[in-house]
Amino acid sequence: MTVTIDTVAELAGVSRTTVSRVLNGRGYISVATKEKVERAIKKLNYRPNEVARQLFKQETKIIGLIFPTVDNPFFSELIFYLETKLFNLGYKVLLGNSLNDPEKEKKYLNDLVANRVDGLIVGAHNYDINEYHLANLPIVAIDRYINDQIPVVASDNYFGGQLATERLIACGAKNIVNTDGPESLKTPAHNRNKSYQKVMLENGLSPKTFVIDFNWELKQKVSAIERMFTMYPEMDGVFATNDVDAALIMQTADQLGVDVPRQLKIVGYDGAHSTRILLPGLTTVCQPIEKMADSAVKVLLNRINGLEVEKEIILPVRLWDGYTS
Repeated sequence: MTVTIDTVAELAGVSRTTVSRVLNGRGYISVATKEKVERAIKKLNYRPNEVARQLFKQETKIIGLIFPTVDNPFFSELIFYLETKLFNLGYKVLLGNSLNDPEKEKKYLNDLVANRVDGLIVGAHNYDINEYHLANLPIVAIDRYINDQIPVVASDNYFGGQLATERLIACGAKNIVNTDGPESLKTPAHNRNKSYQKVMLENGLSPKTFVIDFNWELKQKVSAIERMFTMYPEMDGVFATNDVDAALIMQTADQLGVDVPRQLKIVGYDGAHSTRILLPGLTTVCQPIEKMADSAVKVLLNRINGLEVEKEIILPVRLWDGYTS
């Protein structure tokens, strides 16, 4: 026999509307009536239609996530924590890998809006896509500036840049290169480079920035890093803007016979758990990835509930001691 809300109402001796109120926690219901309905539900092993309940509440309990890729230790760990925290709060997630393609990002955004998600957490690289203005959804960004209306959660990129640069200088490096993304990318991560430049100048050293685009294919990144070694033969230190680039720099140095850390000192940025397992020797600035996910979820839920939120949340970083510097 198919058990419906009408079956429950009949057994409990109440109206269908009363059962609906008990299920959704709305309206006044006496304790005795509530207990009768709950006994009927338990006896019939009734499972309410979740879709119907969500439509009644005008919510779907689904959150959309749009990130560049899961093929990166930082983003994969961040998404893991986001999904886990949202699931524990009763939400499911829909994930889109934008690959930093604005057209793909627009498509994902439109599809997620069409699926009536309750909100979005975004870490994609494309700035001021018009669809974000039109979405009429609570949105939170992680380490990205989407537009002026969307709050941002980020690590303390400026202090992280200071930690990395000061560490390299303290280890004796003088000709230090910082890899950074293109200026067109609107991200708080550029503060790492700003801090690097300030620390270099304060120490009487010449800052050198080498652009490596996050969107490049692996082969293109490797080629660029090889070019960096050619451009800066005197280079004795590198502050890499992320751990993937740092790993590729270590690999290239090994292939060119450059000894790390005797001839070249390296500091990365991100400090994902998997990176620290696979490359425990890499000195890196660790972002508080779990806390970033926690903050993003809290801000998003506050926005969903119509509460005021901070425009930007900055979380502390720490240095992971490795042998590379």
